[in-house]
Amino acid sequence: MMPARRRQRLVLTALLLCAAGGAAALTLFALRENINLFFSPTQVQAGEAPGGAAFRIGGMVAAGSVSRGDGLGVSFDLTDTRETVRVSYTGILPDLFREGQGVVALGAMRDGVFVASQVLAKHDENYMPPEVDAALRAAGRAHFAQ
Repeated sequence: MMPARRRQRLVLTALLLCAAGGAAALTLFALRENINLFFSPTQVQAGEAPGGAAFRIGGMVAAGSVSRGDGLGVSFDLTDTRETVRVSYTGILPDLFREGQGVVALGAMRDGVFVASQVLAKHDENYMPPEVDAALRAAGRAHFAQ
């Protein structure tokens, strides 16, 4: 039989370990919910992107693909020169948004169309988001501004 003081210490240690494990589990769950993975149009078309979950997609706005709907609705094609994904967005686009420029959009796939909740455009002529640049390089098209 264990002395009362030793048993009390053992119970306290077990409770502290359980509390620490619970805190770690809650932290990891919260981080998992807030992670937005990046995918290129080729990866999205290959089915590598999550089905209804939010993720980021990046590439170049395809020439001649921008079409504006009623109000603030706009749709455009995003390409990495191998594959193309149709993007739908409702909101005010960045001032630097235009055809042939690099874009990163945050949203989810719905019925074969990427529905974006946020669209980010590059901020000067020499900048390309690292993910977009890597996707273009992987697709065999080097970024024009080195």
